[in-house]
Amino acid sequence: MSEGWDLSRVVRELRVAREKGGTAQAHTLPSRAALVQVVAGLRAALFPTHFGEPDLAGDAVDFFVGHTLSSALGALEEQIARTLRFAEESSLAVTPCPEADQARRASELTRAFAAQLPEIRELLETDIRAGYEGDPAAKSLDEVLFCYPGLTAITHHRLAHPLYRLGLPMLARILSEIAHSATGVDIHPGAQIGASFFIDHGTGVVIGETTVIGERVRLYQGVTLGAKSFPLDEHGQPIKDQPRHPIIEDDVVVYAGATILGRVTIGRGSSIGGNVWITRSVPSRSQVTQAQVRSETFDGGAGI
Repeated sequence: MSEGWDLSRVVRELRVAREKGGTAQAHTLPSRAALVQVVAGLRAALFPTHFGEPDLAGDAVDFFVGHTLSSALGALEEQIARTLRFAEESSLAVTPCPEADQARRASELTRAFAAQLPEIRELLETDIRAGYEGDPAAKSLDEVLFCYPGLTAITHHRLAHPLYRLGLPMLARILSEIAHSATGVDIHPGAQIGASFFIDHGTGVVIGETTVIGERVRLYQGVTLGAKSFPLDEHGQPIKDQPRHPIIEDDVVVYAGATILGRVTIGRGSSIGGNVWITRSVPSRSQVTQAQVRSETFDGGAGI
C-alpha cells in the first residue's frame, strides 16, 4: 500500500524545500527532548520529595539531590555545548567562541548556572507561599506546588532566566516554551520577575521579553504584558533588544483579561481591573476599571 504514497518524490521535494529554507541544517542544534529531561531533573533536585522520591528522608535526600543534579547538569552542559556550536556555525554568537574553547565555556556556564540553584529554590518558596496566600481555594503549599499551572510556568522561568542572562537565549527560550506548551502561560525568559510572584489559573497569560515585574505581584488568566509597537531599522526590520514592555511595580494586582502594552509603568500598589486596555503609565495606588455600565430602572414600565 505504501507504494501509492510516492514516497521517493515526496522525499526529494522535501530535500529541495529544506535547502531553500532559512532554518538550520546543522547537526548541533540543542535537543528539546533532552531539555525536558533536564528540567525534570532540576525540579526533582529542587523539590526532591515532591518530584523525586516521596519516601526520601535524612541523608538519603542529599544523596538523591547530588545524584540527580550530577545527571541533570551533565545533560545541560552537553546542550549548552551544542548551543555554542550552533551559534558559532550560524554566525549568531555575540562573542566568537572557537571550537577548541566551546567545551571549556560550556563547563563554565553550567557551573555558573548551578551556583544559582539555591537562590532559585528560595525564590520559588516565595512564589509558592504567594500562591497559597493569594488563593482561598488553595488548601496547602504542597497543592500549589503540585497542581498550579502558574507555579509550573514560574518554575521554568526561574530556571530559564539565568540561562538567558548567561548569554544562552535560545536554550532559555526552549525551556520557556516547554512550560508554555504544558500550561498555556507564555513567559519570555528575558522578563525580570521579583519574589512572591503568583499567576492564578494561568491560561492565556503573556509576559514579554523586556517586562520588569516587582515583588508580590499577582496576575490572573488572560493578562497580556506586551509591546505596543516595534521600532524599525533602515531596512524595515524590527530593532532588537529595545525596552518595549511594561514595568509592573511592587504589590500590583492585574485581573483577568487585562492588556497592558508598551514601556509604561503600573505604579506600586495599583489594582488593574478585568478586560481593561492600558497604554499609558498609571501612578501608585491607582484603581483602574472599565467604565460603569449604565442602567435604567424600569419602574412600572418606565423607560420602555
